[in-house]
Amino acid sequence: IFLTVIVKMMLFPLSAKSYRSMSGLKKLQPRIAALKERYGDDKPRLHQELVKLYETEKVNPMAGCFPILLQMPIFFAVYKVMSIAVEMRHAPFFGWIQDLSEKDSSNLFTAFGYLPWDAPGFLHLGVLPILYCISMILMQRLNPKPTDPVQAAMMQYMPILMTFVFMNFPAGLVIYYTWNNVLTMLQQYVINKKLEKKGLK
Repeated sequence: IFLTVIVKMMLFPLSAKSYRSMSGLKKLQPRIAALKERYGDDKPRLHQELVKLYETEKVNPMAGCFPILLQMPIFFAVYKVMSIAVEMRHAPFFGWIQDLSEKDSSNLFTAFGYLPWDAPGFLHLGVLPILYCISMILMQRLNPKPTDPVQAAMMQYMPILMTFVFMNFPAGLVIYYTWNNVLTMLQQYVINKKLEKKGLK
């Protein structure tokens, strides 16, 4: 948890720049839609006009990826620590989480232990992955929607897909990523307020 706070503080300037660029991209959506309508059949010309628009307005459509790319090595490092470090074996955290190196022991499909049913492995969905899913949905609502309909549809189902991926991950890793999402939302709220004061949002 403290590691995530430190990483967020270190990446705050880059994240602020990224959000500024994303906010500028959101403002350009009507102009981008007009260009797509005008040059929809001429892909090279459309690309040329979009690049020119981004350069004129000083907007980088890839800016949102940079903070995520920088955090990926930390993600894999935490995953390795939770998976193989002896110190994490049977390390309790709070409540029902008695081993940070194991997946969340609670299960939605057994009503969190109230139903006497031994659910199969693919139906083992704990509280932590559900909280992660909620944090991802809330975070998506703060971000501008992708202009590409296919990409927008993929992003819509991404939280559900990632929930089923994360349900078999170590509890410590899911806690790290859920907390990371919460901090990202708080960070975005602060940056958005600053942008509103400057009239950039």
